Amino acid sequence: MKKEQRRLSTAEERRETVLRTAIGAFAARGYFGTTTTEVAKAAGISQAYVYRLFPNKEALFTAVVEHCFVRVRAALEEGAARATSSAPETVLDSMGDAYARLISDNDLLLVQLHAQAAAVSEPAVRDAVRAGYARVVEYTRGASGGDDRQIQRFFATGALCHLIASLDGDGLDTPWMRTLAAGIRHY
Repeated sequence: MKKEQRRLSTAEERRETVLRTAIGAFAARGYFGTTTTEVAKAAGISQAYVYRLFPNKEALFTAVVEHCFVRVRAALEEGAARATSSAPETVLDSMGDAYARLISDNDLLLVQLHAQAAAVSEPAVRDAVRAGYARVVEYTRGASGGDDRQIQRFFATGALCHLIASLDGDGLDTPWMRTLAAGIRHY
């Protein structure tokens, strides 16, 4: 009988596990309400090991924010690849559909909202959010070929999607929500 060898995870694998776990923790309680102890417990590791991977909670949260922007970019790339023509409107529409599917994962949506709120008073978080948006805006411009007005509208619609999703707007049948949600897809 062959003896199975247990494979230990590398620090990079543990780091990825902590990031994925931290998304759920930060989504539930935000930057200010989440402790590294909660993240460690959810990841099944010690708090000391979290600090070995990330020097402090701020570094952990900014890494989570960056991880979320990587997921956003990947969704936009998938959307651009599925576009049925190269017309900017078509590419942006396909990218928007891919993004709407992505934020149906409430944890990702909540981390984005918490990051934007924390960015108001936390310079490192603000820098991470700015850098993430800069990369995503420039990718969207290049992939779609859209002009400034089209790119602005794309991101304004995304912000409106965040609002509608955070208010569970699809569950409201009111004139004001019908106005805000008209023509916007949610999954």
